[in-house]
Amino acid sequence: MNDFLIIGGGVIGMMSAWQLADAGCNVTLIERGRCANEASWAGGGIVSPLYPWRHLEPISQLSRWSEGYYPALARQLIEETGIDPEYRQKGLLYLRVDDEAEAKTWAARMAKPLEQVSANFLYDKEPYLASGFDKALWMPTLGSIRNPRLGQALRARLASHSRVRLEENTQVNGFRLQRDRLEGVETSRGVFSAGRVVVCGGAWTGKLLKSLGVELPVRPVKGQMMIFRTPPKHGRMLVERVLLMDGRYLIPRSDGRLLIGSTLEEKDFDKSTTDDAKASLLDSAVAMVPELATCEIEHHWAGLRPGAPDGMPFIGAVPGIDGLFVNAGHYRNGLVLAPATTRLLVDQLLDRVPILDPEPFHLSASTIEARHSSLAG
Repeated sequence: MNDFLIIGGGVIGMMSAWQLADAGCNVTLIERGRCANEASWAGGGIVSPLYPWRHLEPISQLSRWSEGYYPALARQLIEETGIDPEYRQKGLLYLRVDDEAEAKTWAARMAKPLEQVSANFLYDKEPYLASGFDKALWMPTLGSIRNPRLGQALRARLASHSRVRLEENTQVNGFRLQRDRLEGVETSRGVFSAGRVVVCGGAWTGKLLKSLGVELPVRPVKGQMMIFRTPPKHGRMLVERVLLMDGRYLIPRSDGRLLIGSTLEEKDFDKSTTDDAKASLLDSAVAMVPELATCEIEHHWAGLRPGAPDGMPFIGAVPGIDGLFVNAGHYRNGLVLAPATTRLLVDQLLDRVPILDPEPFHLSASTIEARHSSLAG
């Protein structure tokens, strides 16, 4: 029998499996499609919440821990799999920020470098930026990672791990309970048993748990994105670093591609793309970098984020069902927070001292009810 079953093969599920296996546990990871092909593939890869000072303190703590972890993780994956997840630490320029005072207060509290810079600095860094900006906020330490390649690297690492069994294209159909004890899951490929089950199902987590009578307020929130193929300009990339304006961002890739994101849509589990969103994303991109109006749009897609009240993930044991745990509800910050949230849960599963206080993310009955109420409101 497995020590652990993990449901969901996104970045969070795969990182959880890797950490548990490295600790000597036997792990089976169950994924209904191919690993890292949902939100982990569809996102942008900025290793920070978009406007981190607008988030609750526990999110900032998780984000800071994860941000420090990613450079070493990227190097390890290159060495062990040969797949480069393209971690780039080129910084981020915030354009048109109307709450600079709050941003600077947050940065001082978190010991994060963040400063207001002049137009000269801004256009020296990004000469193809639209004209008319007289200042910006600059966070030089911010990094980004090419999330589809991160997913590929994590999958390759797990596929080679002697203590991990990957069960892809496997649909979870139900759970096996003995009184209040979870003993395994029923799938399209038979029954899998384990001492403990961890649900990392992203936007599908609430739907999965509903069959057990657990009403977890995690819902799908659609996001549409596009990627441009951009030619080099005078020996440099059209955009060198992450740009953020009015909630929309441009993220450069090492091969010259440039990603624009993203929409926020309450459309249940619909992942179709729309002409309206395409036009809106293009407008946002051109407003930052006018030359994008003539660049090829290589791909336009949509993904489903796991939305939760306050953007706070649920991490820990599910009350009333022994042996069941959850790590879900990261909303727009799944990749951002994945190293910290997986480590935080694995610490609890293995009875280790946790890296951070886990209490804000626990799934007590009162917490779930209170967050349900805030979502309804």
